[in-house]
Amino acid sequence: MKHPRNIFLIGPMGAGKSAVGRYLARTLHLSFVDSDDEIESRTGVDIPFIFEKEGEEGFRKRETAVIDDLSKMDGVVLATGGGAVINPDSRSRLGGRGFVVYLYTTVDQQVARTQKGRERPLLESTDPRATLQELLDTRDPMYREIADIVVDTDGRKVKSVANEIIEQIS
Repeated sequence: MKHPRNIFLIGPMGAGKSAVGRYLARTLHLSFVDSDDEIESRTGVDIPFIFEKEGEEGFRKRETAVIDDLSKMDGVVLATGGGAVINPDSRSRLGGRGFVVYLYTTVDQQVARTQKGRERPLLESTDPRATLQELLDTRDPMYREIADIVVDTDGRKVKSVANEIIEQIS
């Protein structure tokens, strides 16, 4: 298989989409774009602020528009937000416009990886583990529906995951 012009990384928060995406883009000489960063750039505010002012529904509308725009680009590695697959139109666009890689990770690994770093509005609950499990249970079938390949990221370094993707698309 000739390597694709566009690679779209999907999966739950903490799967490594941004880190793997940056590495892949550098290695394959493609541009890297993160949909969450693009939303923040377009709005001038961070995602927690959007959730606070517009709720999840408002954020998802913005996300759908950004996914539509970014998935039209050529020569890009796109790291999507964990919920980008919720919208059927976004799933269709991602699946139809590029090579989709589902970065799978367990809830245990998600908990470990999301404890520090970026604020994550959906994890502002009394039981983040239960929230992550519920999100994975709901979204996993949507990820798999459009994935060309599934790569497990548990306990793995960015380079190892990226190299597996490169091997599978070469």
